[in-house]
Amino acid sequence: MSNLLNNLTRRKSATALLADYEKDGNIHGTNLVRTLRLKDLISFGIAAIIGAGIFSTIGNASAAGGPGVSLLFIFTAVACGFSALCYAQFASTIPVSGSAYTYAYASFGELVAWIIGWDLLMEYAIGNIAVAISWSDYFTAVMHGVGLGLPEYLTMDYLSASRGFETASALLAQGNLLATLPANMQEAYLAWQQAPSIAGIRLVADVPALGITVLITYLVYIGIKESKRTANLLVLLKLLVILLVITVGAFYVNTDNWTPFAPNGISGIMKGVSAVFFAYIGFDAISTTAEECENPQRDLPKAMIFALIICTVLYVILALILTGMVPYQELAVGDPLAFVFSRVNLDAIAGIVAVSAIVAMASVLLVFQYGQPRIWMSMSRDGLLPQIFSRIHPKHRTPSFATIVTGFVVAVPALFMNLTEVTDLTSIGTLFAFVLVCGGILLMEQQQGIPATNKGFRVPYINGKFVLPMLLMAGLVLLYVYNQEGLTQFFRMDGGWETFQHKLPLIGFILVVIVLTLLTFTRNLSLIPVLGLLTNLYLMTELGITNWSRFMAWLALGLLIYFFYGYRNSKLHKPAAKVAA
Repeated sequence: MSNLLNNLTRRKSATALLADYEKDGNIHGTNLVRTLRLKDLISFGIAAIIGAGIFSTIGNASAAGGPGVSLLFIFTAVACGFSALCYAQFASTIPVSGSAYTYAYASFGELVAWIIGWDLLMEYAIGNIAVAISWSDYFTAVMHGVGLGLPEYLTMDYLSASRGFETASALLAQGNLLATLPANMQEAYLAWQQAPSIAGIRLVADVPALGITVLITYLVYIGIKESKRTANLLVLLKLLVILLVITVGAFYVNTDNWTPFAPNGISGIMKGVSAVFFAYIGFDAISTTAEECENPQRDLPKAMIFALIICTVLYVILALILTGMVPYQELAVGDPLAFVFSRVNLDAIAGIVAVSAIVAMASVLLVFQYGQPRIWMSMSRDGLLPQIFSRIHPKHRTPSFATIVTGFVVAVPALFMNLTEVTDLTSIGTLFAFVLVCGGILLMEQQQGIPATNKGFRVPYINGKFVLPMLLMAGLVLLYVYNQEGLTQFFRMDGGWETFQHKLPLIGFILVVIVLTLLTFTRNLSLIPVLGLLTNLYLMTELGITNWSRFMAWLALGLLIYFFYGYRNSKLHKPAAKVAA
């Protein structure tokens, strides 16, 4: 039993990780092309962060929280900021691809590294499926606007068309007219009715989602230089449009719409956690580019922090502009930026925003399609996945097979399935990665063997022994003053298991707070990683028991694969490799 535990927690030191990378590069010719500079990394970060969140999910978040949602953007940015500092230290100490997976391998050990790697694969894949489908929706709307619309059965996924047709048919049977049904239901009904069929199977597929995924995968496949130029161009266009929205929208702000600032209280603001956090998940993708940076130890930390600051400022300003232009109740739409300008009769600006959304989402897809193959590659290098995933194309110098697999993993579901209902999995997966990265810094500080000569970025040390308890006490006071109703509901025991199960994530969080506070007091833990761990874990509790259940099911599937393949084929499982590491 002890031998099994030792194997599950076997770690690769920063020195061993760098040595493995250099060996792979120099002996087998697998070095990637180092071409990214600071401005390129910041551009990648902005490309990933400013996308579906700013053009879509910000609307529902504002409708739930009112103007106060701007505070949620700040709170989420602070939580991401703590994580960014921890990411920056790891990226500076271990400048190889793999993101949180590699960092977990160096701090927690192999089992946790596998879990976080498997988690990242889910996060990137589901996030990209959702973005591809959302991109298709915007693209289809713009095409209809210029009179070039495709048939409905070529712009909708199979499940949405099937379910919409069933619902619409039931309503029509009750005497309702098709024209009186919601627009999305009409589209689903027509798509299913008009679609050709083979052997009784309707041929309904989201072709634009497939097209953009194939195009982006091709760009990522042929090389980092092409991806870099495309990302930089898309980011420039996107920032120009956002500045246009802010500048023009400021003249139409009615400050009366900012009162009340938080109409639904703290609970209303926190309802937008998933939507708001979905807007921030991109900054960790910067760390996957470590092996293609000219100076990763210097540039990666700066890029993460700069991208986060720039995007937070833009998010807060845009949230205030949107809630100032129209009453917050009207913002529960899929295209809030275009909607507010249509609402004030500026249809030309609304059209520009709609087109820019296509650009914005394409840039997000580019960055994540670029990042995910490098996670596959890193896990393959360590033997946890088949060796073919770490194969580098001899001409393009990209992880070719992993890139193609990533394209299929995103394109096929986006073509046929409606997975927007599980986009919360992207947020919970990213938050889990952030929690482990912050925890990894705490572990690394307690472990021996951290290179003493490391001149890269380090998280500023602030002793949390007394500061953390004071911050927690202040938080409890604020909760009591501003959210007494929420506290009362939490301590109510009526409702049975159906009610109690939804409290489990928060109960778990409270237990972690107690344990971590005691450890911080007794071991003088660093405050910033502790705050990063706690804030991200709290945000996870806001995503609901359903998402936790789906997340745990995904991790369980990953553990089966690890014990049947990764555990036995790990390079650290071989005696010679174990001695070298």
